Amino acid sequence: MFIDRLKNIWHSLIARKSIITPATNAHSRGTYNFEIDDTGKVINNEANLERLCKLFRDGEIIAGNWGPGRSGDFENGSWHILCHLAAGSGVYRNDNNYIWVSITHAGDRDEYIATVSFKIDGDNVRTIPLNSPEGSSLIESSKLLGYIEGSSQGHILARNIQDSSTAFNSWPRQNFNRDIDSSNSGGTVWEFWCPTRDIRDSCAVGRSVLRAYLMLVSTLGGKFVAAVACGRRAHEHPRHLCALVKAGFISREDALWDTMPKAISPEAERLFKEARPETSLKAVEKLQWDTLGEPCYYMFQRKISSWSKTSDVAADLNTLI
Repeated sequence: MFIDRLKNIWHSLIARKSIITPATNAHSRGTYNFEIDDTGKVINNEANLERLCKLFRDGEIIAGNWGPGRSGDFENGSWHILCHLAAGSGVYRNDNNYIWVSITHAGDRDEYIATVSFKIDGDNVRTIPLNSPEGSSLIESSKLLGYIEGSSQGHILARNIQDSSTAFNSWPRQNFNRDIDSSNSGGTVWEFWCPTRDIRDSCAVGRSVLRAYLMLVSTLGGKFVAAVACGRRAHEHPRHLCALVKAGFISREDALWDTMPKAISPEAERLFKEARPETSLKAVEKLQWDTLGEPCYYMFQRKISSWSKTSDVAADLNTLI
């Protein structure tokens, strides 16, 4: 009788939904079952990293439309859009200080990591891992102001790297280290294009970009992903954005964020093209931020006209999902 009473209580609690189901079941999204937190942000864990790697290698979900590239670029590499996504960054403000959140190069080892950069002692800049206790604490006590497009011109982060001529399907990174006045393809977008030609676990550099990007998105949220993806109507960005929604990496609401990009000023653009934490932070300080309102997105002037408006994204989602 006692056992029967316990069973009755158990079933009664379930009926009233007083018992919480496992987090994986209660907080998963999309066809890939990405694990998300209570705010809808994708969680930074190994299971989601494997899902993300599989997704960016999935040709079926994008109907074989990988984006521009040459023979062999997608045998082990990601969809084209990842190089743009990984080059984006976020901006926070804490008291009177701006905080720049991005992927940077480790320098002492060939690895990309998600980092937080901020000023200390006047104009000195300190860069620390985003997932460090200090980095996490800094973000938690700061306000998100917005996001910034990565540069397709200028210097790369890995300044002293010397890849072999055949690295990353013959895309050595040093080929894209340009002067800030050069109009040739370069900068962080093209830098990330190179190692993301191989995002398998066996390629430590390529996998480090993906790992750092997941950490970045788990902090900055799905709107960050959507904003960068909306920066182009070309290169299969619309299709790739829809696939990210379908898979559950971001939500439909994230993709339909109703915002328009702001133009990066010429002075700030030159600083961003230096691709250093200290110059990027100086560039951030030269942009106008709404410290009380909603986050915004900044783009470089040369491609701002290619923005996908909310109505465009809605039509894409209805057509491609």
